[in-house]
Amino acid sequence: MFDIDRFVSDCRDAVDHDPTHKAAAEIVRRAMANPSAVMAALGEPTEPGITPLYQSPDLTILNLAWRPSFTIPPHNHEMWEVIGIYGGREDNIFWRRIKDHPDGLIEAAGARALSTGDVCPMGPDIIHSVTNPIPRLTAAIHVYGGDFFEAERSEWEPDGLTEHQLDMSSVRARFSK
Repeated sequence: MFDIDRFVSDCRDAVDHDPTHKAAAEIVRRAMANPSAVMAALGEPTEPGITPLYQSPDLTILNLAWRPSFTIPPHNHEMWEVIGIYGGREDNIFWRRIKDHPDGLIEAAGARALSTGDVCPMGPDIIHSVTNPIPRLTAAIHVYGGDFFEAERSEWEPDGLTEHQLDMSSVRARFSK
């Protein structure tokens, strides 16, 4: 059985002992070994959204529900992240900066499709875009090595892939549409 309070406590302990994503990734892997238990504890999402489960200066845990066919453009987090999918699918495209480009342009560097039960750790320098490619909500736990809502970071506009500052209020608005 998945216990939300225990999960948060285990993540908190992991970050206290290892500030990298490695220990937290093991906690998420344990949880995703039984994604149906996570779904039972958190409930099957009925609408898209970002629900904080825990937030502090060095750790944020979110319950995310991605609406069908939703894409968030390339962005960074300026902190590590561990994604655990407990229902549905999330397709990630990984991007890299084009060296010495004055406008901060990026180019695709790889991709990974995550399905129910999958876990994906990402380092603090990762740039990625995310799509829910299926016709139903996708549910995921995202664990971040910092304060997700307060960190300054970048987003790249989808057409020209030029960099600008990410506006968290616009991200929240996109999720709730």
